Amino acid sequence: MTSQMIAKIIAFALYLGFMVYIGLRNAKKNNSSSDFFLGGRKLGPWVTALSAEASDSSAWLLMGLPGLCYLGGIKETFWTAIGLIAGTYLNWLFIAKPLRRCTIAFGDSITIPEFFTNRFKDKTHLLSLISVIFIVLFFTIYTASGFVACAKLFNSVFNLPYHAGLVIGLVVILSYTIMGGYFAVCTTDFIQGLLIFVAFVVSSLVAIFALGGPAEAFAKAAEFSEKAMNGEFGAEMLAKFTANKNYSASSIVSALAWGLGYFGMPHIIVRFMGIRSEEELTKARRIGTVWMVISYIGTFLIGTLGTAYLLPKLLSGAAAETVFSETMLKMYPAFIAGIFLCAILAASMSTADSQLLSAASAVSRDFFKGIVKKDADEKAVLNVGRITVFAIAAVAFFLSLNPESSIFGLVSYAWAGFGATFGPLVLLALFWRGMTNKGAIAGLVAGGITVVLWHNMSGGIFNIYEILPGFIICLFVSVVVSLLDKNKDAEMLAEFDEYKSLSKK
Repeated sequence: MTSQMIAKIIAFALYLGFMVYIGLRNAKKNNSSSDFFLGGRKLGPWVTALSAEASDSSAWLLMGLPGLCYLGGIKETFWTAIGLIAGTYLNWLFIAKPLRRCTIAFGDSITIPEFFTNRFKDKTHLLSLISVIFIVLFFTIYTASGFVACAKLFNSVFNLPYHAGLVIGLVVILSYTIMGGYFAVCTTDFIQGLLIFVAFVVSSLVAIFALGGPAEAFAKAAEFSEKAMNGEFGAEMLAKFTANKNYSASSIVSALAWGLGYFGMPHIIVRFMGIRSEEELTKARRIGTVWMVISYIGTFLIGTLGTAYLLPKLLSGAAAETVFSETMLKMYPAFIAGIFLCAILAASMSTADSQLLSAASAVSRDFFKGIVKKDADEKAVLNVGRITVFAIAAVAFFLSLNPESSIFGLVSYAWAGFGATFGPLVLLALFWRGMTNKGAIAGLVAGGITVVLWHNMSGGIFNIYEILPGFIICLFVSVVVSLLDKNKDAEMLAEFDEYKSLSKK
């Protein structure tokens, strides 16, 4: 074993050990399910902001999008980034404060399904049950993308077999999530968010000046693109670059539509519910938005300049998603490279842990305590939550076993699922008095089915990203059914009016 390999192993071991330590340290803070799943609404703006953005920007930010950009998908990366940045800002601006206030007003809800149940007076718990099913389905797919990223990272850095890297990622993420709950997840996300930010800023600057400055660097990247289009790097690279150059108006619409997903991401919007005061949301919004803008600029720079910086090495197909890790290995001494490569691990872990916790909260509180055993005590709810974390991680592990799995593909499917099912319902729950329980159930089912069916179709109109038709159909069905149903629940209307009157103060 070389000294360089030992240095990288030490860097990774220190980082992973620190994450587990955070889980152990925060384990004692979980005295109730509210603490475990929402941190007792005690977190400040910095932790809230970076935790929200780190859990949002999974490994696809450091692997999926840079890989797409490396293969000539610069336009798709650009428009997707624009949609996501706009979605992030609007989510903080219009959803954060009303959601925190509304979840407290309607039964002090600590999960999204619980909020829907309380807001729409769903005595049948059908709305909660359907919500839990979709949460488990799409979070399992989403978590799988994080495991895939961990496996590819360990394979790229240490030449470990793909499946060995998969096991390491699974064990570490499970360890601190099961032990520490929301406090541990948010604390580790904060640290991971800082690491991702620094890695992008420093590495982008180093790459630019290593290639001779801004003008020379982009000229070399353009030269690579031209050679790829001329077939000088082989048929596979030619096919990828040709496909990404043919970027239509519908492709731009699909890329921008990613921004709609934010309104329905349980693992992101739950951060709004967990902040200690409404007044700190403005500061958190500014921190989160700045983080997003700079991080996506870093994605663009690493992916684009990596084509020139890594030459004569070429990355094609699924290997292109390792452009960030390959750049770090070439750019820095082994130990420093190991630290920055932990940013990829950080991105994977910060998203997977948040998703596992959100799914566990839905199953334990909304299904187990809400439907199966309504008199369950806090200890039982916590135990079911921890078991759920393990079970979903196990299923996600099996979904990740294929080394050819695409991080970008897995994330886009899960993102569409949440955005199209929960996004319209969150908006309507917060801003429309006439929304009814039947409308919510109908919209939820319609949006979810649309995403699943659309995702498995291809050609023509089905090339549009499934989040857009799913979101529109969910919104349309919810409104139409609610209008036909006519909200006559006096208690629901009175509570909503009281919530809105408090919002004006």
